Amino acid sequence: MKQIEGGVTAAKGFEAAGAEAEVKYKGRKDVALIMSEAPCRAAGTFTTNVVKAAPVLWDKEVVEASPYVQAVVINSGIANACTGKQGMECCREEARWAGELLGIPQSAVLVASTGEIGRQIPMDRIHEGIEKAAAAKSGTLQAGLDAAQAIMTTDTVPKQIAVETTIGGKTVTLGGMCKGSGMIHPNMCTMLCFITTDANISKDMLKKAVSADVKDSFNMISVDGDTSTNDTFLVLANGMAGNPEITTEGADFDAFCQALAFLTTRLARMIAGDGEGATALFETKVVGAATKEDARVLAKSVICSSLTKAAIFGHDANWGRILCALGYSGADFDPDNVDLYFQGKNGKIHIFGNGNACDYSEEEASQLLSQKEVCVLVDMHMGNEEATAWGCDLSYDYVRINADYRS
Repeated sequence: MKQIEGGVTAAKGFEAAGAEAEVKYKGRKDVALIMSEAPCRAAGTFTTNVVKAAPVLWDKEVVEASPYVQAVVINSGIANACTGKQGMECCREEARWAGELLGIPQSAVLVASTGEIGRQIPMDRIHEGIEKAAAAKSGTLQAGLDAAQAIMTTDTVPKQIAVETTIGGKTVTLGGMCKGSGMIHPNMCTMLCFITTDANISKDMLKKAVSADVKDSFNMISVDGDTSTNDTFLVLANGMAGNPEITTEGADFDAFCQALAFLTTRLARMIAGDGEGATALFETKVVGAATKEDARVLAKSVICSSLTKAAIFGHDANWGRILCALGYSGADFDPDNVDLYFQGKNGKIHIFGNGNACDYSEEEASQLLSQKEVCVLVDMHMGNEEATAWGCDLSYDYVRINADYRS
């Protein structure tokens, strides 16, 4: 397995585009299109928020009921959430219009939106954007990047990645793009993520791979503790790599899952590191936990702690906040048997053990916490399970960005 250049156009048979439609803002791409030459099997996971955006409801139905999927249309700027019957009609109209332009059924078109909640989609602009994207779509790396840029809202950089692996003697490629910077606390996936692959895999096994993957990738990130109304993670597989169809667990399925995890964990890290106002990626790795679920709960509790996130921003080695976050996580453990470390590119510092603070240099700890990537290592000494969660520091800019998001 190796990382290669590109994103959603890296796999065979996939095209993409990004277009300017002035859905909300001027002078930026805001409508993206992903298209496969061949029909795709699709799997997805969606927000657990009771308040679900219209595109989430549309996609859930299409993924579950449609015989195949062949395109995805995404807009940024307006979320099409809390928009009632008109919002659902917008999804239907987007899919119908895209289907006519692309020569595929309406039922083969998925729809996604991100941005401001409660505002109706300007369908004339969406129509124009879809038309432009359909005319511009191509399989180039630039087209994939254009699509990744078009789904950005408060993101500061586009997020994409691709990987090649070998399955059944054939080269299989997976490519992905995602967006997310604020309102990030997924209980299924991330804000928006789209992965394309030319792997030949059954719908049941694709669904199994996706459902298992999110537990240790997108479900392990948080920026601000807010689970979005629009969270959507979709994987499209067109089978054009020509590998023997993956229909059961085994070596081929494991290879596919490994490649998928490579993409999703890196995309998850990109989202966490690009959190609104963030100056550092904040990673917590828990080892020696009694159960896998305990490890996940403990790691995520630390990266979700506002006080700990603020301490990371201030480069303050306030380990008491970390221990406190572990303590209210819900997992049972003996605090006197826990070891805490700060670690970075230049080594690690033991900060707590045997129930007491260790003898460490505050100056060295502060220097370590000043890096762009900060990691807390927690050893529970209770078993062999481990998990990693990703977040970011909490800066003054987070409040500034969100205080005037609508205005």
